[in-house]
Formats: sequence, structure tokens, C-alpha cells
Amino acid sequence: MSRLSLVPTPIGNLADMTLRSLEVLRAAELIAAEDTRHSRTLLEHYQIATPLARLDAHTIASRAPDLLERHGHLAFITDAGTPGISDPGAELVRLALSMGVEVEVLPGATALIPALVLSGLPTARFAFEGFLPRKGSERRQRLEAVGTRDHSTVIYEATKRLGATLNDLADACGAEREASVSREVSKRFETTYRATLGELAARFAHDPPKGEAVVVVGPGRAELEAPDFLREAEVLTRHGLVGRALREALVDLGAPRNLAYRLALGHDDTDA
Repeated sequence: MSRLSLVPTPIGNLADMTLRSLEVLRAAELIAAEDTRHSRTLLEHYQIATPLARLDAHTIASRAPDLLERHGHLAFITDAGTPGISDPGAELVRLALSMGVEVEVLPGATALIPALVLSGLPTARFAFEGFLPRKGSERRQRLEAVGTRDHSTVIYEATKRLGATLNDLADACGAEREASVSREVSKRFETTYRATLGELAARFAHDPPKGEAVVVVGPGRAELEAPDFLREAEVLTRHGLVGRALREALVDLGAPRNLAYRLALGHDDTDA
């Protein structure tokens, strides 16, 4: 049976390459890479002579089936981090599984977990949003979902859009929501900024940092009051209030809008 290995590569520090990753890259018949010019530097650094072929988001559908069929062991690497997280690796996995190819994923570098732990915010439960849509109703809905969560949320963002996204998050979650921004994770100038969303939005409004950014948004403090408002929501629901009417009634009773929105979820809302 053919085998596909997804191999994490460093997101900044070359020393983050694991011994197992090096072994797999040397043992594979072929290494498929998102960008062969970028990846060749890494392979030359570790003196890996395995043949290299390009396989990116635009060529997976057309080239991957043939590569998987012709090679008993194909390794796949992206520009940085663990393949399948906010990159074309996820599509390659689905294709390989549909062909009956054995898939293995090696543990290794990713910006997600270090940034979450560095934030100092709750880590027992969290949501990962990846990159938010740049505009439209889907972006608005996902921002609203972040605002209603009772656990931390991790978001990837390009630094040139960081200020706008932090401002949108402050609108959706409240400017006082605790958050952090980590940049250049694992690199020489790695920095984490911890403050409220309002303070972070102001900081980066006109001075975006260099490098890649990871935003972590903490849970809403309003969740501490949730049991009382949950009882109010149950009473109002028995009196026929659902959806928007229920949300507005809870707000009138003093519930934060984000909490009112969450409590109203799951009820039919014909006029929302």
C-alpha cells in the first residue's frame, strides 16, 4: 500500500526540525513541496538528497493522484509548520484517503499552540479559526461566534490586516476582552503583546508589526453571570420569546449583548 507522510517543518528556527521528520524525509521516495525553491534550502541544510517535486494548492487535484500512485512513499512539506493547518495539506489528505493511501502525520512545529500558551489566557478548551474571511457575512458571523464563546479563540492574521481585524474583534467581543498578539513565533524577535482588544487595536492601528501574527482572544467575562441570565432566558422562552426578541429582552434585563446572543441560539428566529 502507498503511504503519504505529512512532515512539519520549522516556522522560523531551523533547530525545530525533529529527528523523526529528518528520518522520514530521507526515507521517502519523493518529497512533494508547496514551494520547491523555499524547501530546497531546508533540505540542503540537513543534507537530504531525496528528489523534490512541486505540489501546491493549484496543482494538487491534477498532479497528486499520479504522484501517489507512482511512489510507494510520498512525503509532503509546506513552506512552514504542520501541513494541513491553513494550507493545502488538508486537501491532499482527503484525496489520499479517497484513493486508499495510508496517511501518517508527524508531530512538530506550528504557531498555534505556542501562541495560545504564551497568551496566558485559558487553554483547557479553545477554538481555532485559522484565517478569517476578509469581508462579507461569513466574516461577520465568525466574529460574532468569537464574541459569544466561553473559551479562548486562536486566529491567524497577516500583519498588514492585523489592526483592522483587532478593531472588528473589539466590536464583536467588547473592547475590554482580554487578548494577545504573538509575532514571529520561534524566531529571533518573537514577541507577545498582552492587553485588551481595544488596547491592541489602538496599538496596531497605524503601526503593523513585521512577520506573521497569531491573535488569541480570551473568553467573555460575562460567562460568570451566565447562570442567572440562563434562568431569565428560560422564563422568557416559556412566555413565547425566541430569537431576536429573546436577545433584546435579555439585553433590556442587563445581559451583555454577546451573552444574550449566545443564550438565544438554538431557538427558532423567524424575524432575525
